[in-house]
Amino acid sequence: MKKSLILGAALLATTTLMAADGAALYKKCIACHGANAEKVALGKSEVIAGWDVAKLVESMKGYKAGTLNNHGMGAMMKGQMAPYSDEDIQAVAEYISNLK
Repeated sequence: MKKSLILGAALLATTTLMAADGAALYKKCIACHGANAEKVALGKSEVIAGWDVAKLVESMKGYKAGTLNNHGMGAMMKGQMAPYSDEDIQAVAEYISNLK
């Protein structure tokens, strides 16, 4: 019984640690989009502050897939999104949607 509890606790801790951290993942975006997603990235993009989660996820997945090229930023954003998993994208989208 004790072994099961310890194993369960260890598994839960590992899963929690492996969960995507939207704030940490967003740090690489700050230079272009701003700490609160308030900047027009490279003088070309839309301000993404205020976007809802679904719109953010759709845009990030489009860039990752190479099917989105808003404001000529497709190639750059594809490279930025390439290492992000679907879980990462969801976490970043949730983080951005809550910025004020």
